[in-house]
Amino acid sequence: MNDLIRFINYYKNRQTHQNLARRGVFLPVTETLTNSVLFLIQDSYLCHLQKRRITMQYILKAPTLLEGSIKLPASKSISNRALILNALSGKKQYNLLENLADCDDTDVLMKALSFQSNKMDIGAAGTAMRFLTAFLAGHEGIWEITGSQRMKNRPIKILVDALNQLGAKIEYLEKEGFPPLKIDGHQLIGGEIGIDGGISSQYLSALMMLAPTMQKGLRLTVQGELISSPYISMTLEMMRQYGIQSEWSDKHIDIRPQPYRAIRFQVESDWSGASYWYQMLSLAKEGSILLKGLFQESMQGDSRIATWFEDLGVHTSYLEDGVKLTKTDQKIQVFQADFTDQPDLAQTVAVTCALKGIHFRLDGLQSLKIKETDRIKALINESQKIGFLFNEKEDSILEWNGERCSSSPEEAIDTYEDHRMAMAFAPAALVKGTIRINHPEVVSKSYPSYWEDLKSCGFIIESAE
Repeated sequence: MNDLIRFINYYKNRQTHQNLARRGVFLPVTETLTNSVLFLIQDSYLCHLQKRRITMQYILKAPTLLEGSIKLPASKSISNRALILNALSGKKQYNLLENLADCDDTDVLMKALSFQSNKMDIGAAGTAMRFLTAFLAGHEGIWEITGSQRMKNRPIKILVDALNQLGAKIEYLEKEGFPPLKIDGHQLIGGEIGIDGGISSQYLSALMMLAPTMQKGLRLTVQGELISSPYISMTLEMMRQYGIQSEWSDKHIDIRPQPYRAIRFQVESDWSGASYWYQMLSLAKEGSILLKGLFQESMQGDSRIATWFEDLGVHTSYLEDGVKLTKTDQKIQVFQADFTDQPDLAQTVAVTCALKGIHFRLDGLQSLKIKETDRIKALINESQKIGFLFNEKEDSILEWNGERCSSSPEEAIDTYEDHRMAMAFAPAALVKGTIRINHPEVVSKSYPSYWEDLKSCGFIIESAE
C-alpha cells in the first residue's frame, strides 16, 4: 500500500515536474518506487500493482457514430531527437523546445539529461537507451545505464561495437551484447565505420547525432539493406536545423566536426498516433474525425498512413491546423505493402484489414522482432482471440489469406508491455461490439491520453480486475 500511495503522489506531480524540467528546474526525487510497480490512472485513481499480481483490464464498448476533434500527442521520435540535439548544442534547459511529447519515453530522457545521477534507469524506453548510449559515450563522466527486464534482452551490441571502434569505452555489466552498460564518457576520435542498416535505424541516428562532436567527425557506411530510412532523413534534417552540415550519398553518410547551435524548435504532432484514428474511422459505420497539429509536409515517415488508408475507406483533407478524416466506400480485395520504412504501422494495418475481410501481405517487418516485444509473434497470438489466423514467413512477412478460427468476446487481448498492441486492437470494438484489453496502462509510453480521447468520441470504457 505504501508503494501505491507514493506512486499516486508521484503521478499527480508528473506534469508539474515535466513543465519545470523544460525550464531547466528539476525537483528532487524524494520517493523511490520499486521496479515492479506499474500504473493505470482512470478518473484520477491508480488501479494496478504488478507485484500483487492483480491483472488490470479495460472493457471497451464502441459507439455507432464516430465523431470528434482530437489533439494528438507530439511526436515521440522528434521529441527525443530534439532533446539530444538541444543537449549537444550546450543547452541545459528545455525552454527552447515547444510541444515536447508528454509520454514515458520522453520523460525518461528528460530526466536522464538532467544528470541528477550517474546511474540511469530508462525502463522500457528503447530510443532513450540507444540515443543515451551514444550521447553518454561522448559526455565526460562515468555512467551506468540500465532498463526493464525486457530492455535487458534487447540487443545493443551493434551500437556498442561501433562506438568502441570510434574511441568509446563501454562495458557490459551483465550479459554480453545487452544492457546494462557502464560507459566511460569522453570525446570520441571518430573516423570511418560500417554498420548494419537492417536491424535498427536508431543505431545510425545515435551515431550521427554524436558525429559532429568527434575529433575526426564520422564517415558512416550503411551495410546491407537500410530499414526505416525516413527516420535517418528526420535525424539529418533536424541536425541541419541545429546548424550541422552533412552529406548522404547512396550508402555513405559524411558528417565533419562542427559545432551545434541552439535554436527554438517546435515538435509536430504524431502521425503514428494518428494511425489509430484512421483505423477507427475505417472500421466505424459512419463518422468523421479532425486531427489537430498534423501537416502534409512532415518529417515523419508514418505520414504514409494517409495514402494507405485511401484504399481502406478513409480520405484525408489537409487543413491549416490539421487534417480531417472522412469515411468513404473504398475497399480493396487485397492489401500489399512494404513496411520497411514504417514498421510501427504494421499492427494497425494488419488488424484493420482482417476486421474488414481484406486479405493482406505485409513485407519488411524484420525490425518488429526487437521492438517492445516480438510484434509478429504477438500479432499472430492475439489475432486468434478475435477470430483470425495470421501467418509469418521468412521472419519479415505477415500474411492473412482469409483463414478464421473461433473466438470468445470474454478473452482479453494481451499487450506484452507494448503500447502499440493496446492501441491497434482497441478499435476492434467497432466491429466486435466490445473488446477487452489487458494492461491498458502501456499506452503511456507514447499516447497517455489515448483512452480519454476514445471516451470523448463516444467509447464506453470500464475497468475490471
